[in-house]
Amino acid sequence: MSLDTSTFFAILAMMVATISTRMGGLLLVRYTNPGPRMKKALSSVPPAVLMAVVTPTALSTGTAESIACLITAVAALRLSLLPAAFTGVATVAILRSIGF
Repeated sequence: MSLDTSTFFAILAMMVATISTRMGGLLLVRYTNPGPRMKKALSSVPPAVLMAVVTPTALSTGTAESIACLITAVAALRLSLLPAAFTGVATVAILRSIGF
């Protein structure tokens, strides 16, 4: 196995970009006092990210995945990110086991 230097530097650059954006966000929120509108906007980010991840699967696969995506969307409005994702996975498993 050999190490391609251009691939290595591309991965390294992506790592630096990811860490920079995450640390920048943490620093920005740390030194600001978000108002109620900003808090509401920030609280809607995790469900939006979850839907961005599961929607392509729902649109390109079978009925079980589409139904699970809908149930996950509803769960994401009421639950935190991890329980909502678990609900979606469990829904797919149950629907596939009953033949969808």
